[in-house]
Amino acid sequence: MRAHRALTALVAVLLAVLPNTAQAAESYPDPQPITGQQIIHDPTVIHLKSGGYVAYSTGGVIGARLSKDRVQWDDAGNAFAQPPSWWYEYNDTGDPWAPDISYRDGRYWLYYAVSSWGTNHSAIGVATSRSGLPGTWTDHGKAFTSETTDTWNAIDPAVVRADGRLWMTFGSYWTGIRMVELNPKTGKAVLGATVTHLATRPDAPYAVEGPYIVKHGRYYYLFASYDACCAGVNSTYKIRVGRATTIKGPYVDSKGTPMLEGGGDLLLAGHGRYVGTGGESVFRDRGQDWLAYHYYDAEDAGTPKLGLNHLSWTKAGWPKVF
Repeated sequence: MRAHRALTALVAVLLAVLPNTAQAAESYPDPQPITGQQIIHDPTVIHLKSGGYVAYSTGGVIGARLSKDRVQWDDAGNAFAQPPSWWYEYNDTGDPWAPDISYRDGRYWLYYAVSSWGTNHSAIGVATSRSGLPGTWTDHGKAFTSETTDTWNAIDPAVVRADGRLWMTFGSYWTGIRMVELNPKTGKAVLGATVTHLATRPDAPYAVEGPYIVKHGRYYYLFASYDACCAGVNSTYKIRVGRATTIKGPYVDSKGTPMLEGGGDLLLAGHGRYVGTGGESVFRDRGQDWLAYHYYDAEDAGTPKLGLNHLSWTKAGWPKVF
C-alpha cells in the first residue's frame, strides 16, 4: 500500500486536475459492516412489504440474498430456477446482468440485462412477482433491445416514476446513458418511444454506465458509474451524480457542467481496501435513503462485495454518503 504521504500528495494532484471531485479520498466513508454472504456485483436492494430485505445481483440466474436486519445477509439462490430460453440469443450461457427491483401496482418488477462483453447486441428483460422473493418470478420477455447499428447499449436498467409516467434509464459505454418511456401496464418500452440522451463522456470509449435516478425535493438526481469495473483490484469504478428539474434533463453537476459534456460530482470513489465502488442503486428504508453498490475487496483478492451507506442531502440539495 502507498505511504500516507504519497497518498496525500496524489489526492492533492487529483483535486487540482479534477474540478468535480467534491470529496478527498480520505473523507469517503467505509461501507456499513455486514455479515454472512457478502459477495455480490451490481446490487439492487428493496425492503419487502412482508418484512426483511432482498438483494438481487449479477451472477447466477440473477443471484439473490436475503436479510432480516440489513446486516446479516444469506444466500437465497436465484431469481429464476433456470434461464428463460430467449436469453441465449444474447450469450451462450444465458448470463443476466445488473438487475433492478421496484414495487408498483401490487407487484414487484424486476428488470435485468442480457448481453455479451464488448457488444451492444443487448436486451433488457422484465419479470414480475407478488412477493419479490427468489423463485417466484414470472418472466415477460424483452422490454427493450439494442443492436450493433444503435448508438446505445441496452443494459443496466433502472426504473423511475415521474409526473405520472414510467421511465427506464439504461446504458453502458456506446455514448453513455439513455432513457426511454415504459408502458406501465406491460412494463415494456412504449412503441416508437424517443430514446433520450442523459449523460456521456467527451472521449471514446465513453466510460459511463449503471444509471439510477432518484427524486428528492424538486430535483431528479442521476447517479452513474464512471470508468472501469470488473477487474478486481485494478477496477477504477466511481460514482458521480448530477441533477435536473425535469426527468428528461439536462442533468448538471454543482458547477453547472452538463453530464452530456462529461460533468458529474464525484460522490464515492475507491479508498483503502474498498476498490472500484460502483454498480450502484438507491433504496428507501424507514424514511432513510440508502446507497447500495459493490466494491472489490483489496484485502480479499479483489472479491466483489456489498457496500451499503446512508445517503443524506446537504442544505444545497446534493447527496452525500456517510
